[in-house]
Amino acid sequence: GMMNNCTPHSRYFRRGERMQTKGKNFIGFSGNQLKVFAILAMALDHLAWTLWPGYDNKVWWLLGIHLIGRLAAPTMWFMIAEGYHYTKNLKKYLERLFVFAVISHFAYTFCFGISWIPFRSSVLNQTSVIWALFCAALALYVNDDEHRSFALTEWQKNLLILLLCLLAFPSDWSCFPVLCSLHIYNNRGNLRKQVLGMLAYISMYVLVWCLCIDVVYGLLQYGIILVWPFMYYYNGTRGNWKGMKWFFYWFYVGHLILTGLLRVYLYGNGSTIIG
Repeated sequence: GMMNNCTPHSRYFRRGERMQTKGKNFIGFSGNQLKVFAILAMALDHLAWTLWPGYDNKVWWLLGIHLIGRLAAPTMWFMIAEGYHYTKNLKKYLERLFVFAVISHFAYTFCFGISWIPFRSSVLNQTSVIWALFCAALALYVNDDEHRSFALTEWQKNLLILLLCLLAFPSDWSCFPVLCSLHIYNNRGNLRKQVLGMLAYISMYVLVWCLCIDVVYGLLQYGIILVWPFMYYYNGTRGNWKGMKWFFYWFYVGHLILTGLLRVYLYGNGSTIIG
């Protein structure tokens, strides 16, 4: 298989490593717990978009909900880097992401009331973030000289990563899951560099929002910094429940469908996505 020559650090060793840096009594969050925080923040955010569509800068608590929602995306980028590092079967990992990217596409377009045929009304937000996460995991493999099953020169690597960024561009969060997951992975163990690098990348996203859509909601995207304490308190373990990986994907699809049903109930066939 693709990953037969791959021997990632054992969870136990890395957890021990983390614990030494945090002190003996450090418990922290497992990967499963981080995913729970992320999907709750995301569900709250999507619910707010459905109940109060558009950009209402005067409602502070609505801005607060969307700010909490910023926790979801960077947690997913972080978990892609972790998932790639620990997976025993990269092929299955990529297959799972791809299958759920396809399923999620229909759930996502239904949730926000946009055409399931991409690019009919816009080039942005045409499919779910799972597609971008699939591209991100592929980019990690392209970038991984140690475990890749074929050789690539530096320019070939950069060209392929650029291509994956272009593929991810029409999805939720655009190409930033690819860029940020790579940055997180390449700076393992340096939390400050990981978070500041994400903020630097997101500045491009913020600029587009501010120029094209809405300044307040553009600046709100910097709320991804909320992930910092969660990454800090991550203990390097997956958590006890092995079903979480499936639950995460099915929850993602399910909450989009339920939110879509709520949209249809409230607005008929109106779209709740802007930009």
